Amino acid sequence: MMFFRWKKSLPLVLLLTSLGGCGNSEQPEVTQWMKDVKSETKIVIRKIDEPKKFMPFAYAAADAVDPFNPIKLSVALAKMRAKSNGALKPNLDRRKEALEDYPLDTLKMVGTLQKPGLSFALLQVDKAVYQIKVGNYVGQNFGMVTKVTETEVEIKEIVQDASGEWTERQAKLELQESKK
Repeated sequence: MMFFRWKKSLPLVLLLTSLGGCGNSEQPEVTQWMKDVKSETKIVIRKIDEPKKFMPFAYAAADAVDPFNPIKLSVALAKMRAKSNGALKPNLDRRKEALEDYPLDTLKMVGTLQKPGLSFALLQVDKAVYQIKVGNYVGQNFGMVTKVTETEVEIKEIVQDASGEWTERQAKLELQESKK
């Protein structure tokens, strides 16, 4: 029975023994070292930089024309037109012809027709075939047919360059042989 009491009190004894090691032992060496480190350590606080001086900007162009104003663009275009003598301009008042709705690279020359004193070229777009002669307009760049031969159609186009000036350029549509 004594053994049974001893067995019950054993965990209590172990607990008290382990708690005894957690007490304040006041180790003088560690305490002295901590005091020395505290006294030698200097606290360094970095100074905050001075704020930059604000220099207000005076907007002097308030009376000038707004660069995003659509009226400014039309005024500039009118000045450009007035400067250029521009004898070369497309006739925008004439009625558009059927082949002016298509770019030149979609038109295909498939043949010619001859009448006394007049040559016609046959141009195919999609599945439709049109006949044209010298003086007709084709393509989307105000292209006028200048010459029709058995093998090609010569075209003079009027296009705008980067500066807005109208210039002429030559183009050709050559006869496409059918593949059968």
